[in-house]
Amino acid sequence: MTINTDQLLESILDSLDRIDYVKSEDIPDIQLYMDQVTTFMDSHLASTRRYPSDKILTKTMINNYAKNHLLPPPEKKKYSREHMLLMLFIYYFKSFLSITDIQTLMEPLTGKYFQKEDGYNLESIYNEVMELEKSQVDVLKDTVRRLYSTSQNSFSDASEEEQDFLRQFSFICMLSFDVYLKKQMIEHLIDQLPAPDFLKKK
Repeated sequence: MTINTDQLLESILDSLDRIDYVKSEDIPDIQLYMDQVTTFMDSHLASTRRYPSDKILTKTMINNYAKNHLLPPPEKKKYSREHMLLMLFIYYFKSFLSITDIQTLMEPLTGKYFQKEDGYNLESIYNEVMELEKSQVDVLKDTVRRLYSTSQNSFSDASEEEQDFLRQFSFICMLSFDVYLKKQMIEHLIDQLPAPDFLKKK
């Protein structure tokens, strides 16, 4: 099987262009019951699914977030816009961080900015961080192009049939190494944060 390398690269770059995030103004300015929260997340994060059967957010997940101190408890079984913003942060972090790391990272954010009205609050922090992330898409695309070009020049002595797989494998390895190093850096930064009190008691 021969892989059309140009189409593969363009497909990857197109997927980066389609990356979007839930805008804070799209979150209802009313408190929501759990079913409404899961429906909202399913609708607004549908494009992040790898497979149609993937679950974005379930009742069990939300209950576990509260149980593990990732979320403040709901008020009369209702979740505020701030709860929703925290769940969005958790959704992105959980794909590569442990629960303990997310607890350590989220505790100062929740402790200082949850239900804060003046100065920085959760919504203003969320908006600024998401704008910073959007500004990195072009930088990421340049990195992907460079890694892809490097991978396509590898295994030059292999047969054409072997090259298809080996070059794709090398591209995946290079992307994976980048993820691995960044995960190591993130974990190192989290280790510099004070552990939440509820973790110290364990």
